[in-house]
Amino acid sequence: MKAALVETPGQPLVLRDDVEIADPGPGQVRVKVSHCGVCHSDLSIVDGQFPSPVPILLGHEAAGHVDAIGPNVTTLAPGDPVVLTPCPPCGKCYWCVRSEPALCVDSIGIQTNTFADGTTGLSRGGETVYRGLNVAGFAEYVLTQEAGAVKIPADVPLDIACVIGCAVQTGVGAVLNTAAVEEGATVLVMGLGGIGLSVVQGARIAGASRIIASDPVSERREAAKQFGATDLLDPGSDDVIGRAREITEVGVDYAFETAGSAALVEAGFQAVRNGGTVVCVGAAPIDQSITITPAVLLTISEKKLIGCVLGSVNSLREIPRLIALWRAGRLDLESLITARRPLAEINEAMEDLRTSRGVRTVLTI
Repeated sequence: MKAALVETPGQPLVLRDDVEIADPGPGQVRVKVSHCGVCHSDLSIVDGQFPSPVPILLGHEAAGHVDAIGPNVTTLAPGDPVVLTPCPPCGKCYWCVRSEPALCVDSIGIQTNTFADGTTGLSRGGETVYRGLNVAGFAEYVLTQEAGAVKIPADVPLDIACVIGCAVQTGVGAVLNTAAVEEGATVLVMGLGGIGLSVVQGARIAGASRIIASDPVSERREAAKQFGATDLLDPGSDDVIGRAREITEVGVDYAFETAGSAALVEAGFQAVRNGGTVVCVGAAPIDQSITITPAVLLTISEKKLIGCVLGSVNSLREIPRLIALWRAGRLDLESLITARRPLAEINEAMEDLRTSRGVRTVLTI
């Protein structure tokens, strides 16, 4: 099949037409990919900020149609339209049975870039090709677990539905699931890419009374206003911490870091009120650390610092819920997509991210 590979970190992706993909085994499905969004986590691997094995096939925000199913697959059939998810819940492991499906043992593939048994189902010239971020969607086909492909209604456009796979599941889920933001709460969102703007939408859906949105790119701030932000801040000229505390008088109830910056996590800790919550949504480079000085401040302030992977979702429930919200006019998916490119322009799509051009670029596979 045709696929875009990272062969050398820091170098452009290479388009190959001889990548081999296995037939689905027990409990697996193969999906013919229609569209795939480009996420900053992909760029972090391309640029070497997240060390990963190579060659690696990235792309984890994809949609398409089931091409083939393996033995014991009961919920999907060839031809079914599906959205792929990086965190397929097995429903049986320690975390799944404790209602923490985003931490499922099958999600370890986000870190290992393989299935749980160490295989990938991908190769080129006899060499293993790794499954980037547990999907590998910058290709004509994807091999995944049955729970990794969630069936959607046939009338939902796949070029729109694909952004649910990562950006929207992560952003809306961070608000509704991870933080459980209550009606009337105040929220600060730092970083207004696809995930940050989805956090803004999630806060609006949750009924937040103030949604303070911060980003250095003016176009993204204006987009945040369209999505429901009540206050816009430019971190280049505004004191984000000071303004957040001024607007709310005591500090925000919730601060969401979505740009992948440890410094912004620390800023969020200063911006939330005593008893407030900071949610780490963005994936900061591996060499960045968070410091709370003095440490006792965490104790006496009762502030909470929590992580978030894919919005703490159960994708089998979340993807249908998000589509239902979209149908009801309460969730805007179309406006998140600001560019469409063919797979051959994968490196231009990465440059869109590097230069903060637009919000989400979707590749047509």
